[in-house]
Amino acid sequence: MNTVYDLWRQSLAGLRLLIAATVVLGLAYPLVVFGFGRVAAPWQADGSLVTATGEHTTDVDDAVGSQLLGQVVDDPDLFQNRPSAAGDGYDTLSTYGSNYGPEEPALIDLIEERQTEVAEREGVSPSQVPPDAVTASGSGLDPDISVAYAELQAPRVARAQGLSVEAVRAMIEDSTGGRSLGTLGEPHVDVLLLNAAVLRAAQEG
Repeated sequence: MNTVYDLWRQSLAGLRLLIAATVVLGLAYPLVVFGFGRVAAPWQADGSLVTATGEHTTDVDDAVGSQLLGQVVDDPDLFQNRPSAAGDGYDTLSTYGSNYGPEEPALIDLIEERQTEVAEREGVSPSQVPPDAVTASGSGLDPDISVAYAELQAPRVARAQGLSVEAVRAMIEDSTGGRSLGTLGEPHVDVLLLNAAVLRAAQEG
């Protein structure tokens, strides 16, 4: 009799725990996170789509890209993104890194090749090329570049677009985001927003 009672009591306790966990982790927690996201960054909750004017939108037809996803920049007169290991350049269906170790000969050769290419494009020595200009991100979809890489490209973009270097550097500053939570990571430049600002300034000028 006691055995049946104990079994029933334990089963009831387990059921109560299951219900509580379902309510807290399956309902309350997702709603809190979703609500925080809507308040802290409403444009990210809507997909982070950006128009050619740099405005956030939910209309796919008006969008030129997503602020959260890197994309290939075909125009050589604009700021270039960092390399991508995801398929054929920022393929969202093939998100991954190269998985090469730092001593992998293939990676070393690839970095040297990219370093030479960037140095020639920007008119600098290979030693001046920042690391993110020659290495892909872990996801292969990183939309940002370092401030150093953006500054390196500023003179070329300014010449090509008929703008002053000072004006382009001001756009870099406007497109620079700070460290996450004020301490994590490094300041970063969103290439999509920066190129949108450059094109607007070139058209207005």
